[in-house]
Amino acid sequence: MTPTDDRQFPAAPATAFWLIRPSRPPAEQPVVFLGSEGETGVVARDPGDFLSLLADGFGGPWEAATSYEPDWNARPDQELAAIAEGFAPHQRRTAAAVIELAAEEFPDFDDIIMELCR
Repeated sequence: MTPTDDRQFPAAPATAFWLIRPSRPPAEQPVVFLGSEGETGVVARDPGDFLSLLADGFGGPWEAATSYEPDWNARPDQELAAIAEGFAPHQRRTAAAVIELAAEEFPDFDDIIMELCR
C-alpha cells in the first residue's frame, strides 16, 4: 500500500502492558486489551494473572475484556496451567478472580482511554 492509496484498513486489536506502576518492570504491570471497535479492558493485574486466565480456558484477552459471564464454565488447559505455574508459582487464580481483581484495581481504565482519544 502506498501513501497515496485512499483505502483504509481497520486497526487491529492489541494486548499490551499498561505501564501505570512507576519504576516497576513489565512483569508487575497490568495487561490490557484495546479492541479495533473501541472495546477496552484491564484483562489481568499482571502477566502471571493473564497466564492464569488463559490456563482457565479463556481463548484470549478479547473474551475477558468483552464477554465475561459470572456463570461461565471453565475449560482448563493443563499445558497452559503448567506455564502459568512456572511463570508465577503460587499465584494461580481462577478466570473469575483474575477479571474481578483487575476490575477492582483499575475501575477507570475505559474512562482514561476514552479521554485520551478525544
